[in-house]
Amino acid sequence: MRRIGTVLLAALLLSATMTVVHADNSQQDKMKQCNAQAGDKKGDDRKAFMKGCLSAGSGSATATKQLTPQQQKMKQCNADASAKQLKGDERKSFMSGCLSGK
Repeated sequence: MRRIGTVLLAALLLSATMTVVHADNSQQDKMKQCNAQAGDKKGDDRKAFMKGCLSAGSGSATATKQLTPQQQKMKQCNADASAKQLKGDERKSFMSGCLSGK
């Protein structure tokens, strides 16, 4: 009987550890996503964006929210523009063409 209790305790501890590891990875993933979305924002604008992005969806119900097709397109175009390191008028022109499907 004592052996069963020890096995159950070990299983419970392992389960709790796995939950903490999953939560840490989830937060790291969210940080990566927010960082990518921040693009070329600087200073206070970036701080405000990151704060809002990281706090949005902190509950489990909103964390699984799916993006609309337009939001997905905007996210992809923004990531492409950031990857190309476009700034100013070049970025605006690229985003306009990307979002219109050209």
